[in-house]
Order: sequence, then C-alpha cells, then structure tokens
Amino acid sequence: MAGATGLVGRELLALLLADTDYAAVHCVGRRAPAQTHRKLVSHALNALTPQALAALALPALTDVYIALGTTIKVAGSQQAFKAIDLDAVVAVAGVGRSFHAMNLGVVSAMGANAGSRVFYNRIKGEMEAAVSNAGYASVTIARPSFIAGDRASLHQANRTGEGVALAVARWLAPVTPANYRAVDAASVALALHREVKRGAPGNRVLLSGALH
Repeated sequence: MAGATGLVGRELLALLLADTDYAAVHCVGRRAPAQTHRKLVSHALNALTPQALAALALPALTDVYIALGTTIKVAGSQQAFKAIDLDAVVAVAGVGRSFHAMNLGVVSAMGANAGSRVFYNRIKGEMEAAVSNAGYASVTIARPSFIAGDRASLHQANRTGEGVALAVARWLAPVTPANYRAVDAASVALALHREVKRGAPGNRVLLSGALH
C-alpha cells in the first residue's frame, strides 16, 4: 500500500490490517503510519521511484492499494504535483505488478481526463490510463467528489475553500446528483477494499455515487 498516512489511506489501512485474508500489509512512503500492528511492515523511502521500490525486499503480493495524492499548492509546483500524483502512483503500480500482484485499487479524483485542459484533471487522467495498462488482471479506480474527513488530525494544511465547499455540498445533498455529493473518506476506503478483494477481471471506475 502507498498513501497510508493520508485521509483515505488511513481508513484503508485499518481495513487491510483487520482483513484476515491478508497475512501482512507492506506500506511504502516517506513517513511510517501512526498505527502499529503485528501484520504491518513499513518501508520508509525518500522518494517513490521505480529504483527505490524495486530494491525493497517484498514477498509475492496479491493486491496493491494506492491512495497517494496532494495539491499543487501543497506540492509547491506543477512538476512536484506530477511527481506524486502521476509518477509515484505509476511507479508503485509497476513495482507491485513485478512482485506478482494481480489486483490493483487506486484513488483518483472526479474530473480525471487525460485530454483535459485543466492540469490537475489531465494528470489524474494520465495516471488512470497508465495504471489501467500496467498488466493487472483487475483494476479498480475510485473517483470521489469532495472527500470529507478529519484532516486536522493528520496535520494537513487547510485547502482553500474546501471547508466551505463541503458545507455547501452537505446542505445541497438532497438535490445534488449522487456523483457530485461529498463522500466520507471511510466510504471511499470501504468501496475500494471491497472491489479489489472481489477481483473482477478488467478495469472499472467507481464514481462518488457508487462510493457512498
């Protein structure tokens, strides 16, 4: 798993550690998760590059989960954003496949489109296209709308306008199409976990309406 210290990743990691079908959960990232567990193995890396990941002593894997993501503001530049939301995601997916994993689950974002003029959406779309062709038998991509959750406990920087947008989204929820409603981080994690475990052949995208 990559992205275990994020909003969705934290919820997802808890599900994986509780899942008796998994003998071990290997997490890769710059920081180790706050949790401790007999099944948890953390691998601290300065950067999630193909070279650094390939050097890890990993066992044969069954499933790979990726919940990496940042914003251009937090990353500091478009290039730094691309390094995380595209390059690192693709690197983890590729190395996971080299360790024999057959099922992949990735958190993306609403609006992902490789042909978009919007940089954020284009990078997300390019990432989706890359992981969909990484050689997995089953690929599940979650495309949540606004993600609700306790960011303060993760010491994440406030995202401009997000709090207001979430408040408005909740107020308008009864008249908002399901795919545009805010969705809890726990719901995103649960849906992704279920679909990856199901392992249906082929590629699928879960929009917010399917994540609730």
